Amino acid sequence: MAYGEQRSVNSFYHLKDIDIKKTYCRCLACFVAKKLNPNCYNKALQEKAIVYNLGRAYCAPESGADKERPAIAIKSKFGVVLDRIVNSNVKALKSYCAIGGFTALNKTLLMKPRNVIAEIESSGLRGRGGAGFFTGKKWLSVFSQASEKKFVIVNADEGDPGAYIDRLILEEDPFCIIEAATIAAYTVGAQMGIIYVRKEYPEAQEVLQRAIEEAYAAGFLGKNILSKSFDFDLNLLSGHGSYLCGEETSLLNAIEARRPEVRARPPYPSEHGLFDAPTLVNNVETLANIPWIINNGGQAFYALGFAKSRGTKCVSLNSLFNRPGLYEVDFGISVRQILEDIGGGLRTSEPKGVIIGGPLAGVIPPNLFDTTFGFEELTAIGASVGHGGVIAFDQSSSIAELLHHVFLFGAFESCGKCTPCRLGTREIEEHFRKIINKEAIAKDSYKKIGCIIDALKYTSLCAHGSGLADFALSIMRYYAEEYKKCFE
Repeated sequence: MAYGEQRSVNSFYHLKDIDIKKTYCRCLACFVAKKLNPNCYNKALQEKAIVYNLGRAYCAPESGADKERPAIAIKSKFGVVLDRIVNSNVKALKSYCAIGGFTALNKTLLMKPRNVIAEIESSGLRGRGGAGFFTGKKWLSVFSQASEKKFVIVNADEGDPGAYIDRLILEEDPFCIIEAATIAAYTVGAQMGIIYVRKEYPEAQEVLQRAIEEAYAAGFLGKNILSKSFDFDLNLLSGHGSYLCGEETSLLNAIEARRPEVRARPPYPSEHGLFDAPTLVNNVETLANIPWIINNGGQAFYALGFAKSRGTKCVSLNSLFNRPGLYEVDFGISVRQILEDIGGGLRTSEPKGVIIGGPLAGVIPPNLFDTTFGFEELTAIGASVGHGGVIAFDQSSSIAELLHHVFLFGAFESCGKCTPCRLGTREIEEHFRKIINKEAIAKDSYKKIGCIIDALKYTSLCAHGSGLADFALSIMRYYAEEYKKCFE
């Protein structure tokens, strides 16, 4: 790579040489809870290193030095993802195998790949990373490509503020992800895999590295896995600080040591992905379901949940709840049940709204808390299941401040590839900064901001811009009176 190209790549990242354990977080979960620890939040604002998710929203405002562990519980009928974490200690390979670990892999290696895909398809499993795409279809697409080289990528760049699901799975149940990635590789015909972990999760990286080394030593990775004619190498790669690397095409560019901007689609990664080879990209929680599905069958998984939302879902609740923590819940319950029955309501004041899978998602106002927790049901009200991070905010957060914070984050993390996102997010952020500082705004601001939001919604290259538009549109819809006052 030429010197100029290397400088361009390096300039994209902002945490490459930063000690994460010495940083403070300014993410949305920290912002809405800043009154719980003003000193910590103010340190985040003063820090040169800008960090937007340390994976500790349960104790926000958070710092990289925090060692507090959250409550982790199963609130669903069956524990699919969290069962081992709640009921066992499986950080060591011996412990993981003692409760049935790698039996799913052994079973898979005795099956034809197309039959494995049939089980995943019949399960109704959808991606848990945000888009909710049917996992079986994605696996089938990669499997169907005629190529001697294919890759499996574990997307562990969990950047959504308020989310810490993947971090805890990686730290507490690392062999599950190794097993699932290996199952995926055998099924789609991949020879190499990469777990891409965000820079902000150093503990997860340490746990995973040890687990990978143990798996190689025991014959669960490498050549002739489980004495079968199947080879698979799995490596760990650390990010350098970029929310956009959670977008799968940006992630591929990052792994290729290119500037991690979003790629135009089509072609899709399943056809032309890493180094132009067919590539399967799944997030951590999605893969955590795979061993259970193989061991119990796709129909057993499909029996959980409802409609087009099958299985269970992990949700991570922020620090404003009386009972913040990581919970596995059933699809089909209401948002209110998550907030009140599981989270215990807020410990500060009555909730003003909640964002699930945000901030690139719509806000849910209190009068819609009875909405069913499911993919289509939340989409119908302009919200999203997303990654599963649940950020509630109370009456102390004004709409102007909320919009400013989210678009400041959006502008900072934009890859800059498309004009609406590169310029539009900054324009909106500056507008609401003026409102907060009581500075004069242009008379046509209301119309102008509306046009920018429309441009973000319909012309952005990826979900970063369109997701920010969804957030703004839900504010305009459900908090119309307070929103309009921002322009008076």
